[in-house]
Amino acid sequence: MKSRIHPISRPVVFRDRAAGTAFLTTSTADSAQRVEWEDGNSYPVIDVEISSASHPFYTGTSRVVDTAGRIERFERRYASAASRG
Repeated sequence: MKSRIHPISRPVVFRDRAAGTAFLTTSTADSAQRVEWEDGNSYPVIDVEISSASHPFYTGTSRVVDTAGRIERFERRYASAASRG
């Protein structure tokens, strides 16, 4: 493995603005903003729009799409075109 070509992995806090949660993990991303974490240390913080704390799939608030209605509408719209040619 070549030396000095891999990015540095460091502890980083990712903060989800939508859910108001934050989690500490390792990442190669860096930020000029810093935040003091629960352990008393200061870490770079990266604000994200959405994470597993606020994503509808993980929170169970995803809406159900009416696929049956969409299929019927498609068949009605293109049934006459299929019978013509």
